[in-house]
Amino acid sequence: MAVIDDKRGAGGEDAAVEAAILRQLLLIHPAQVTVKELIVDVAADPEAFAERDAIERAVRELARAGLVHRNGEFAIPSRAALRFDELLGG
Repeated sequence: MAVIDDKRGAGGEDAAVEAAILRQLLLIHPAQVTVKELIVDVAADPEAFAERDAIERAVRELARAGLVHRNGEFAIPSRAALRFDELLGG
């Protein structure tokens, strides 16, 4: 049971990082930023491997979900993400 609880905790943290990354991308749109720039902007300690890894995973998962497009090292919100943000009044 502890393993399940640990996974739920980690999953919640992953979702929080994904939300933070998507918010940042929506906030700065139409500017394009690299994943490295996102790490510097979002991470409390950009040199910490765990934080860099979490942000890179978040960008990858957001791209899989169709909310972020990757263009080389650059990441931009998808049209779907932009429209959703617009509907929410963003």
